[in-house]
Amino acid sequence: MAFSIPPGYRRSAPIRRPTLDGFTGIIDQWLSEDRERPRKQQHTAKRVFKRLRDEHGFEGGYTIIKDYVREHGRRHREVFVPLSHAPGHAQADFGEAVLVIGGVEQKAHFFALDLPHSDACYIRAYPAATADAWMDGHVHAFGFFGAVPLSILYDNDRCLVAKIEADGTRRRARLFSEMLSHYVIRDRYGRPGKGNDKGSVEGLVGFSRRNFMVPIPRFPTWDAFNDWLEEQCQKRQTDKLRGHSETIGERLQRDLEAMAPLPATPFEACDQASGRVSSLSLVRYKTNDYSVPVAYGHRDVWIRAYVDRVVIGCGGEVVARHARSYEREDMIFDPIHYLPLLEKKINAFEQAAPLVGWELPKAFSTLQKLMEARLLKAGRREYVQVLRLLENFEMEEVHAAVKTALQMGTISFDAVKHLVLCRIERRPPRLDLDVYPYLPRATVKTTSPASYMCLTTGGAT
Repeated sequence: MAFSIPPGYRRSAPIRRPTLDGFTGIIDQWLSEDRERPRKQQHTAKRVFKRLRDEHGFEGGYTIIKDYVREHGRRHREVFVPLSHAPGHAQADFGEAVLVIGGVEQKAHFFALDLPHSDACYIRAYPAATADAWMDGHVHAFGFFGAVPLSILYDNDRCLVAKIEADGTRRRARLFSEMLSHYVIRDRYGRPGKGNDKGSVEGLVGFSRRNFMVPIPRFPTWDAFNDWLEEQCQKRQTDKLRGHSETIGERLQRDLEAMAPLPATPFEACDQASGRVSSLSLVRYKTNDYSVPVAYGHRDVWIRAYVDRVVIGCGGEVVARHARSYEREDMIFDPIHYLPLLEKKINAFEQAAPLVGWELPKAFSTLQKLMEARLLKAGRREYVQVLRLLENFEMEEVHAAVKTALQMGTISFDAVKHLVLCRIERRPPRLDLDVYPYLPRATVKTTSPASYMCLTTGGAT
């Protein structure tokens, strides 16, 4: 009669658990201590039940323990404060997904930058979440938006934070510190292990995986995939999210007005290191070996590792460029680096590892066979001299000269070199001795039969 509408059953007294009531304090203490321990080493209901039974003589059943642990977790579950984000600030993180690049299925690590005020985003994928990938993602994101956020919220990734000091301050990694200085960005950090501190970008990572990477993307190259991702980020700016009367693109304008302008030049997103060339003319970077010209053997060099390439130099000169490998203990050769040494050590030609897998046009193998058939070992050395033309000329030019030499029957290094130069200078070839003044001229004198009489017995001397 106290209610206008019957309220249904209402409990007037708390639930009584006489079997469990004497043990709830122990359970609460164990579960409270678990908050300071790793997630995977915390008590489960089953473990609580076994400890109570073995250590404290509990005689009740497992179900009552399970219900109490579930209720305890519900009472102590974290509650969050709704946040309002000012324009001009960002959050950044990395996510993972599987995709197919060039026909090979592999794991992709994608950089995600979110502007929480407008929900505008930028996504870019990499083979690995390395320090240079972090920086490269920032550079491309800033270029995409055409402005630089005032501050960015990060987690405590080792590529960014070298150490968390006792007072909570972060000691930044060198490359990350240089990037922040270049763009004048204020860095902020979430609590270790608390992804909800940067919930906007965490949500973006999940959104990108579900919407941009299902079904599994298939692209010929990383660049093609990243171009497609940029298109998706651009298209998303026309969306109107729940709770907003404006599109993402319209709210993005307020973000851009608050953000700082781009500097005159972008940051060079590369990891820098130094090394020494080995006796095999190799330089090691991140467990992998990259070749340099043999002339730089045993010398100190500098290394700049970008997300897609490795550049090696000595002094002020760049001596080698390679596509970057993300394998382990891989050897990346440029066959041209070893040709000067093979010209001297021609016996190693057949077993030279740098030449394995070097795909040359068919005309080169035909030229090699003809040279070796005519001059044997000297012919092989002359063939290496032809390959050395690739040190200074493009493959297309040398290939055309080799084909012309085969058609004309002029099987020699000098002829091929002459044909290359004629092709570049756009003049007709002249394959005669007048073209080669450095060749020695031979003068052949005639003799009479009488001159050979001295070889007969009793002939005149």
